[in-house]
Amino acid sequence: MPDESVKVAVRVRPFNQREKDRSAKLIIKMQGQMTTIANPETPNEEPKSFSFDYSYWSHDGFQEKSDGVLEPAGGSSYASQRRVFEDLGQGVLDNAFEGYNCSLFAYGQTGSGKSYSMVGYGQNKGIVPITCDEMFKTMDKNADPNKRFEVTFSMLEIYNEQVRDLLSKDNPKGGLNVRQNPKLGLFYVENLKRVPVGSYAEIEKRTDQGTASRTVASTNMNATSSRAHTVVTITFDQIIKSESGSETKKSSVMNLVDLAGSERADSTGATGDRLKEGANINKSLSALGNVISALADLSMGTKKKIMVPYRDSVLTKLLQNALGGNSKTIMIAALSPADINYDETLSTLRYADRAKKIKNKAVVNENPLDKLIRELKEENERLKKAMEGGGVVMQEGAGLTPEELDKMRKQMEEDIRAQLMANQAMIAENAQSWDDKLAEARTETEKIDVGGADNSRKSKEAYLINLNEDPMLSGVICHFLNSGETSVGRKDASPVPNICLSGLSIQKQHAVIFNKKGVIEIESVSGSGSKTKINGIPLTGRKALCHKDRILFGSNHMYVLMNPLKPETADNSLPKEITWEYAQKEIAQVKGFATGSAGLSKEQQIVQEQVLEILPMVSEVNAVSEELNKQKSFEVVLISAAAQEGGDITQSHASNDLVLVTVKMKNLLNGNTWLWERGKFITRRYLIQELYQKFLDGENISNIPKEQDPFWEPTEDVLIGTSNLFLQSLSYCLDFEDTLNISDYKGQEEGHLKVKLEPCDNKGKPIDEEAFVDDPHELLNKPYHFKLTVENANIHKSRFSKGIMVKYSVKNNGKVEEVKTPTVKNTLTPTFNHSKVISIPKLKQENLDFFESGCITLSIYGIQEDTMPDPKLLKLNTRELREASMYQDLRALTINQELRQMENMENSTANASGRRATMFGNEIASDTSHLKTEVVLLQRKYERLQQKERRMQQICEEWSKKPDGEKQFEPFYRAVSAVANSTGTRLKTRVQMLNQMLKLQKTVALPSYKDNSSPMLRLQKEAPGLQRQKTMDPSMLSQVLQGQKYVRQMALDKSDGKHAGDGDTISLFVFDENEHELAQEASQNNGVVDYHKVAHHHYPDLQLSKAKTDANKKTPSKSNGKRPSSADNNKTESSACVLQ
Repeated sequence: MPDESVKVAVRVRPFNQREKDRSAKLIIKMQGQMTTIANPETPNEEPKSFSFDYSYWSHDGFQEKSDGVLEPAGGSSYASQRRVFEDLGQGVLDNAFEGYNCSLFAYGQTGSGKSYSMVGYGQNKGIVPITCDEMFKTMDKNADPNKRFEVTFSMLEIYNEQVRDLLSKDNPKGGLNVRQNPKLGLFYVENLKRVPVGSYAEIEKRTDQGTASRTVASTNMNATSSRAHTVVTITFDQIIKSESGSETKKSSVMNLVDLAGSERADSTGATGDRLKEGANINKSLSALGNVISALADLSMGTKKKIMVPYRDSVLTKLLQNALGGNSKTIMIAALSPADINYDETLSTLRYADRAKKIKNKAVVNENPLDKLIRELKEENERLKKAMEGGGVVMQEGAGLTPEELDKMRKQMEEDIRAQLMANQAMIAENAQSWDDKLAEARTETEKIDVGGADNSRKSKEAYLINLNEDPMLSGVICHFLNSGETSVGRKDASPVPNICLSGLSIQKQHAVIFNKKGVIEIESVSGSGSKTKINGIPLTGRKALCHKDRILFGSNHMYVLMNPLKPETADNSLPKEITWEYAQKEIAQVKGFATGSAGLSKEQQIVQEQVLEILPMVSEVNAVSEELNKQKSFEVVLISAAAQEGGDITQSHASNDLVLVTVKMKNLLNGNTWLWERGKFITRRYLIQELYQKFLDGENISNIPKEQDPFWEPTEDVLIGTSNLFLQSLSYCLDFEDTLNISDYKGQEEGHLKVKLEPCDNKGKPIDEEAFVDDPHELLNKPYHFKLTVENANIHKSRFSKGIMVKYSVKNNGKVEEVKTPTVKNTLTPTFNHSKVISIPKLKQENLDFFESGCITLSIYGIQEDTMPDPKLLKLNTRELREASMYQDLRALTINQELRQMENMENSTANASGRRATMFGNEIASDTSHLKTEVVLLQRKYERLQQKERRMQQICEEWSKKPDGEKQFEPFYRAVSAVANSTGTRLKTRVQMLNQMLKLQKTVALPSYKDNSSPMLRLQKEAPGLQRQKTMDPSMLSQVLQGQKYVRQMALDKSDGKHAGDGDTISLFVFDENEHELAQEASQNNGVVDYHKVAHHHYPDLQLSKAKTDANKKTPSKSNGKRPSSADNNKTESSACVLQ
C-alpha cells in the first residue's frame, strides 16, 4: 500500500464561563480547511494561516435539542459531535474492519476541549463511545456464519513516566514495565489487563471503571489529571473460516489517545531551578514533539540519516507503531478561542502543522490462525535456547564500556524472559475458547461498582458527589449518607469507616456525618487533628449542612452535598452546577484573594487565574511537608511592580505594572526564606508529588541526598524589602535627600534607608546653582547626569544582621545596569556611602515623564546562613512548628502595629501623607495594606473637608456681623458655593513666612503690622524654584533675590541648630471664590502675595504634619553657595499638601 499522510483536524471550542466573565476576544477564524489566528497584541498584523484536512468550527452557531444534544442552528457552520465522528471516527471504524491498525489522538492545552472531542459530556458523546457503539452495531448485522468477532478492551494512564492499568486494582510500585518485542521491535506493556467485551454497554462500564480509577488515584496521589495521558486500546479480531476449515485472523489495533495538556514547558518560567531537569512534567510531550519532527523530516526527505527518538519516553514507545509504522493515524488538535491563550493556541497549530507531514505505511494484518500459533511456539523455542546458552552474546564496540555492555546484556535477557512469558500467555489464551473468556469477563464486569450508584436513589437520599479539576472526573464518585452516623476516615482505621479516603491530611478517624430525617450535620473527630473545610471555612465543632454545601476533606477530597430531601436549604446565590473552579474560588476568597474579574485588566486577570491555580497546590505541598515532617511552610506571595527589583529611568513606571505571583518557602527551624517564581514552584511541586508517591510505595526517603530533595534549597540572599526613590527633584536640577521606608511585600515596615540624589557632571561633581531650572523642558535634548548615593540603613529584624546590601537597576548610558552596594556584615545599622553616577546621553520627554511619575526601586537584601536552630524547636513536628510560626508572626504584627500607633500619636494624625505614603506602592498583596491606604485617603478627605468647614464658618460669621441691609442671599450663596465646590488645588503652595526680612521691608514700601510679622508671604509654587520672566521690574528683582538669600540663611541657621520659628513654614489649600485670582497673582508676581489675602486659610490651631518637621531635617547640613535643596520642595510632599 502507498504511503499515507497522517490526517490532521483542528477544532475550536466555545468560550468557557471564565472567558465570558472577562469579555475575552475571539482570535480564531475558520473557512473551509483554512484556520487563521490573530495576535491580540498586534491587531494590525496579518493573521497567521494554517491548512488542515479538517477545520471544525464549534465555537458558536449551535442550538440544544430537547434531549440535550447540540446541533447546528439554521445556516451555521457549527461542527457537531456526530459530524466529527462521521469525518474521523467512521474512517477509524472502516479501517478496523478492513484489518488496518488505527490511531486517533487528541492534542491541545488543558481546557481546550480535547476530552469533549474524544469522550464527550452527557448526551453529546465523543468519538470514542460513538466508534465503539457503531462497531458493535455493525457486528450485530453480520449474517456470515463463517465469520466471528473478538473484541478486547484495555485502558491505561501514563503519569510521571509510569504506566498504571486503570482496569486493575493492583498496580506494582513504579508502574507496569514497558518491554520491546525482540522480533518485531515494537513496545508493549507487560501484564496489562486486556478484557474481552461483547457489547457497547460492557465497554461503557469498563470505561467508567477506568475513569473512577483515575479519579481516586489523582485524588489520593495528588496527581494532576491534566498532566496524564490516557490510552484506550481496542483490539478487534475477525476470525474467518475458509471452506477447507482453516481459520484466518484479521486483526486491528485501535489506539485512542487523550494526551496530557500541552502547556509549553517554557511558559511556566521555571528557569534557574537546579531540579528542573529532573522533573518529567512535559517529558512525554516534548519527546512526542521530537518524534513528530524527526518523522516529518524523514517523510519530506530533508534529512537522510535521522534517528527517531522513540525511546525517549514511555508515550513515544507505545505510539511508535501509530506514528511511524503500520497504522492509519488521525490527530485532532483542540484550540482555545480566547486572546489570553494566544501563545498556547499558536503552539498547538504549529504542532499540528508539523504532524500532517508524517507519512505512514499501513498494511492489512491478516494471517492464518494456526500459522500464528506455530510461529509463537517456534519463537519460544529460539528464546529458550538463547537463555540456556548463556544469554545474548553482544559484540564489544560502539564506545561502550564493559559495565554498559553488561547492563545492556542484562536488560535484553530480561526482555527475552518477559517475551517468553507473553508468548506463553498468548498460546494459553488461544487454547481457551473465546466464549469462556467472555463469560468470565462478563461475570467480573457485573460486579463492578464505580461509585456512581443507582440514579433512582439520588432523588430520595442525601449523598456526597466528588469534584475534580478535570470535568471528566467530576461526579464520578458518589457516597450515600444513610440514616444515623456515617464515619469518614482511612481504611486502616479500626473500625473501618463507612467512607474510606486516603491521601494527604486524611486521618484514621477524620469526621462523622449525622443524618437525622434529612437534616445533615458534620463534626470533626475530636483529638484527631483532622482538616475539613465547609464552603472554604475550616470546620470547628458541629455544623449543620445545607443542600449544595462544599466539603473539603484533607487537602484533595472535594465533595458537594446533595440533599434532595431539603433542597430549599441551598443558598439562592449558588450557580446551578457547582464546579471545581467555583469551590476553589470560594477557598481563595476566604483566604483574602479577590476573585471577581469585573474591571480587571488583561494582566490582572492573568494574575488572578495564576493565583486560583496555585492556591490548591500550595495547600497540597504544605500537607506533604507536614506528613513527611520536612519543617518547611509555603504561602502564596504577590509582589507588586513597585516592590519588584529594577527601575528603568527611561520608562514610565506604569508600564511595568504587572504583579508577580510567587511562593515563599520558609524554614520553620531557623526562619530562612526563599521566594520561588510560579514556574519554579510548579516544577518543585511535581517533584514533591514524586517524593510523596515513593513514600506511599514504602520506599525509605529519609536517606536521599539533600541535593535531590525538592524541599531543600541552598541558602540565598533574602529580599528584606524595597524602597521607592521618587525623582521629581531631578526635573528641576535640585538636590534631594530623604530617609525612605523599607517595606516588605505586605507593605509592613522593615526599616529605613537614607539616600541622596544630586544632579552632577559626568564625573560626579555637583553642578552650580546656574543649572537650576524653573521649566523642566529646558533640559530636553541635553546630556543629563545625576548621582545616587545610598548612605545608610536601619533594619528592624535582628536575623538580618549577618549581612545587608542594596541592589537596584538603572539604564546608564543607554544600557541597563545592575548596581549593588558592598555587603556590610554584623550590624543592623549598616553605613554604605555608595555612590553611582547615572548618565542619560540625551534627555527625552519620556525621561522627564519618568522623573515626574516614576521611581527607582531600591531592593534591600539580607544574608542568610544555615544556623543551628533552638534545640526546643527540634522536638516539634512540622504542624506544631507552623502553628508556632503563625503565632509569632501574629504577635510581631500586633507589636508592630502598636509601635506605629504610638509613633503616629507622637508625630500627628497627618503623618500618613507626604513621603511616607510611598510605601503604599508595595501593598497590593495585602488586604490589610489596602485598608491602610483607604484610611490615609479618608484622612486626607476629612482634613480637607475640615478646612472647608472652617472657611464656611468664617463666611457665616462674617455675614452675621454685616448690617441687615447688606445681608443679601445671592452673594452669600455664591460665597458658600465657591467654598463647597472648590477643589483647593489651583493654588497648591508652600508658604514661607519671611518674618525677619528687614532689608526687604526697606526696599519695598509696605505698611507695618502690629504683630511685627512680615507683611509679605513668599509663596513657592509646587514647581520648585523661582519663576523666571523675560522682563522683570528692578525693585521686584531685588526683592526676590533678597528673599532667596533669606531662605539660604534660614537653612544655615537650622543646620547650626538655631531655632526656626514654628510659624515659618505652612502648607495649605485655598478654598474660596478668589482661588483662581490668587494663583494668577502668585504667578505674575513671582510667588509674592499679600499675607492678608491668605491669612484666613491658615489655622494655627490645626496640627501640622510631620512632613513639616521632616522638611526641616532634610535641609542640607552645609551650604556651598550653590542653590536651595529640594528637600523642602520635593513634589511628593508638596503635592500631598500638609493641610489637605
